[in-house]
Amino acid sequence: MTDQLPSSRAETAGGPAEDARYFSRELSWLEFNQRVMELAADAEQPLLERLKFLAITGSNLDEFCMVRIGSLKMQAEQNPRATDLTGRNVLQQIRAVLARSRKLQGDQYAILHDQLEPALGEIEIQRIDLHAAGERHQQAADGFVESDALPVLSPQIIDPEKPFPLLPGLQVHLGVRLEPTEKKGAPWDYGVIPLGRVLSRIVSLPSESGYSYALLEDVVRESVDQFFPGRVVAECVPIRLTRNADVELREDSAADLMAGMGEVLENRKASSVVRLEVAAGTSTLIKEFLRPLLELEVEDVVEVAGPLDLTYLFQLSSLQGFDAHRDPGWPPQGHPLIDPRESMFENISRQDLLMVHPYQRFDPVVRLIEEAAADPDVLAIKQVLYRTSRRSAIVAALMRAAERGKYVTAVVELKARFDEARNIEWAREMEHAGVQVIYGVKGLKTHAKVCIIVRRETQGIVRYVHFGTGNYNEATAQLYGDISLLTCNDEMGADASAFFNALTGASQVQQFHHLDVAPVTLRKRLLSLIDAEAARAREGQRGKIYAKLNALVDAAVIEALYQASQAGVQIRLNIRGVCCLRPGVPGVSENIEVVSIVDRYLEHARILSFYQGGEEAMYISSADWMPRNLDRRVELLVPVLDVACRKKLLSILDTYFQDNCFSWKLRSDGTYQRQHPARGNPPARAQALLYQRAKEEFESVRSTPVTTFQPHQAAGRKEESQVL
Repeated sequence: MTDQLPSSRAETAGGPAEDARYFSRELSWLEFNQRVMELAADAEQPLLERLKFLAITGSNLDEFCMVRIGSLKMQAEQNPRATDLTGRNVLQQIRAVLARSRKLQGDQYAILHDQLEPALGEIEIQRIDLHAAGERHQQAADGFVESDALPVLSPQIIDPEKPFPLLPGLQVHLGVRLEPTEKKGAPWDYGVIPLGRVLSRIVSLPSESGYSYALLEDVVRESVDQFFPGRVVAECVPIRLTRNADVELREDSAADLMAGMGEVLENRKASSVVRLEVAAGTSTLIKEFLRPLLELEVEDVVEVAGPLDLTYLFQLSSLQGFDAHRDPGWPPQGHPLIDPRESMFENISRQDLLMVHPYQRFDPVVRLIEEAAADPDVLAIKQVLYRTSRRSAIVAALMRAAERGKYVTAVVELKARFDEARNIEWAREMEHAGVQVIYGVKGLKTHAKVCIIVRRETQGIVRYVHFGTGNYNEATAQLYGDISLLTCNDEMGADASAFFNALTGASQVQQFHHLDVAPVTLRKRLLSLIDAEAARAREGQRGKIYAKLNALVDAAVIEALYQASQAGVQIRLNIRGVCCLRPGVPGVSENIEVVSIVDRYLEHARILSFYQGGEEAMYISSADWMPRNLDRRVELLVPVLDVACRKKLLSILDTYFQDNCFSWKLRSDGTYQRQHPARGNPPARAQALLYQRAKEEFESVRSTPVTTFQPHQAAGRKEESQVL
């Protein structure tokens, strides 16, 4: 490193030196949530989309608190001297994170109260204040309590001498303070009404026009006396617990992984509380009664100036009849090279296919697996399932294939956080259908996205392979930006088979023709690709690295990028979320540019480009550049070999770097600046450009008349000249 960032440690008051070469992972993630929140505050966005963005920030902050703050608190108990990349110890990290989280949460509610609710009122969507409501609304709320709430909800007195009730995390409950039944001066009694998830959080109220509603907790509060007959309720306030979700299986002590994961899910329900949210104005009596029972510090109790749990805004944003206040629809397009009159095997045998989702449909992937299940020539299907949809057509097809006697293997990752229960359920159902189910790899999470279909054809065995950057989830495939590659390339198929054999057979990973696998070879390959660009630049050649990722945290990769920058390599990084690399530092990283795109679709694709003297090596990957992905997960780095697919992928990557509407540039001080079109330049919105391109490509094919007849042939690679 150069003098501008000398090992770059600067003393900080009251703690160890900080390393200025890096940004804090935790604080960088919170800055990502800040960018999402800025869209909620953007008056140019459709109103109901702004609601959705604010709901996302609330959901994101909840998960951050469950996982990251939960993890930090565990570290504070187990190894308080541990430091992060910046040199902060655990307590310093917790203090910094809590302060930034409080600011973020305060800004969320300012946007809700000052901007969104007044704007909702203008289009006649109104949250009714039941304290000041008219008789009609009061009667409707009372009727709801009588007919729905009282039969369902059950109050519970809290006995401080007994274990605290096992209240579910991230749900709104009502905390109640009751006047004592004994003599005057006796201690207060305290109770809770768990509101659960059976009743809708949004309670519709009568309205002459538009839509009027109240939140469930407010409706029940107005009639709380009915839940404690004969008692005097002195105070009733919404409360909400956040439990530590960083509870994982110790595989060295789990004889049965399925049973062990079930135990993890149960433990998570009763895990320690890391945050208590209470409504603003909650008395010190209630807070100080609950805090010691939940084993919380004062800073763990958060007063919220508005409705607890902003995820109710998802439901509100989905109201019928307000389409003018939503984004216009972008229906996914077909792929211009996929002929629906032919099987997917025929389509893939003609050429490799690269798809960009959600602009292009995920249906061809589903269709390939469904056709494989029914095709008598298909011998085997092998697939990794990390996250799937609730009603997965892919899982259903795998089960049908097994029931028809095909050899079906599914690697189901039971340790996929927050999807463990669904994956356990799918694993059991698939086993009953005859699928060979492998529960991941001991000590690692299997995060690779790959499916192999083995088919007997006239020329012999052919392997059709799908590689992806996203999960086999038909629902999120409509919301996440991802890449799919379909190929029957012999060497790629051989690599995929060897990968599966190593995965399911507990054997050593062999040398592949093209693939690289974490945690075995992927890190080494990545560093080699970066170093090769630096070496060319030092020799006076052009060096260039473009990459699109979700996160960049790994110190070794960051150091390699710094060295490449100093050698003169042009490095452009599109990092959606966490970025610990500090760009734009003279003499260190002045050749590195980092941007982040936050728009209507979640950017999820990992795309890598290395100039390689003009040969332009292109890759897609399941892995972000984080220690967990490179060292503790099974991941794939997949080269795109087909020339046309490489060209298309590079065009996609370039499009992301053109964005000047929904792109934020990371500055060397750690702040992000939203980009705007320079004077005289047209606006460029990457997601809109990708959708428009997909639409135009598909429409151009649909408008082309068929000029030749095609006989229905047996599968096998066809001539490139045949028309669609």
